[in-house]
Formats: sequence, structure tokens, C-alpha cells
Amino acid sequence: MPLFPARTLLMIGLLLWGTQMAAAGSVRYASLPPATPERLDALANTSAPIGFVEFCGSHGNECAPSGPLVGEMVLDEPKLAELKKVNRSVNDTVEPVTDLEHYGVTERWAYPDDGKGDCEDYVLEKRRVLMNLGWPASVLLITVVRDRDGDGHAVLTVVSDRGDLILDNQAPEIVRWRETGYRFVKRQSQADPGQWVSLGETRSPPVVGGGR
Repeated sequence: MPLFPARTLLMIGLLLWGTQMAAAGSVRYASLPPATPERLDALANTSAPIGFVEFCGSHGNECAPSGPLVGEMVLDEPKLAELKKVNRSVNDTVEPVTDLEHYGVTERWAYPDDGKGDCEDYVLEKRRVLMNLGWPASVLLITVVRDRDGDGHAVLTVVSDRGDLILDNQAPEIVRWRETGYRFVKRQSQADPGQWVSLGETRSPPVVGGGR
């Protein structure tokens, strides 16, 4: 009988793999645009949220580098309209429920395939829809913040030539990151979606989606 369940070993492996990929990720950053006042500055590699690690246990192909490394999305009017449509559609069609109400646990990251979900589930769905429309994964970054009440919350950051834009299930409009009023904790690396980078807020929330 194995000492550890296979799922536990997979989670440990993903965490170790992310750390080992840090050096390679820093090399790939050379092709990415520099930080500006309109762009969040990735400060250092950091740990991924446990909910994300568990999600990768069943969606490993979505947590590994794939496709071209695009530094920023050029948002012409058709692309901007497409982004707004996806944001609005997911916000309008997914029913907000907490993980505790939905699954009986405090945090679980999952696609809202049954039409229900909390903040990180909205983010996963928006990212999936946009990638299916041809948007590169390197500009669609799952991001953890502290909201105005200091609670953990997840949003989708879109790295674009108009700055880092935030898609949020708690707000109807897409805004630049500075306009949210949030404190940004960490997000996926552009170079490697399985690796995460810190964004300045040092107090990482114990639970990302305690609310909706």
C-alpha cells in the first residue's frame, strides 16, 4: 500500500515543478514588455494557491506552457468587443454561490459547468472561453487579490496594449488594474501558467473565494 495517495503525490509534484521552472521562466521574461504604470509588476516567483494546485491535478494540460508566448494582446475594436462580450456573458449566465454552498468545502476551483460558481470559477470559465476563441494563454492570467474588505478574491488579468485589464464577476465593466481598488497579491506567470509571481501585497489570503 503506498505511503501517500496518488493525488497527494501529484499535488506535491506540481508544487516542486513550479519551483524548478522558475529559472527557465525568468529567461522567457526577456521577450515580455516591461512594467509601466498601466502594467502590474511581477516581483518574484511565489507559491500557487492550493485550489489552483488541486485544479491542476485534474487539468494538468491547462497548467503547463503551451502555444506562443505573446507579451500583450493588441486590442483593436473587434477584440475589445469580443472581450467585453465574454466578460458580460459569463457574469450573466453563472449563478454566484460559495464553494461551501456548492461543494461543502471552503475552497474548490472548478469550471462552472453546472451553471454555478464563485469568483475563481468565473475566472476559469472566462479564460477557457477566450482561449477557445484563439486568445493566447500568456495574456490571460488568473490573479489573486484582496478586495476592498480585505478578503481573498480572484479576477482575470488580460495583458494588453491598453494596460493590464481586469475582468471581475463583482463588476460589470472591464477596468484597468489601478481602478479596481484591490490589493494585488499574485498571479500566473506569463511565461508558465503553472508558475505564479508575486505582485506586491505580502499578505496572501488563506482562502481565495470565501465569498462569491
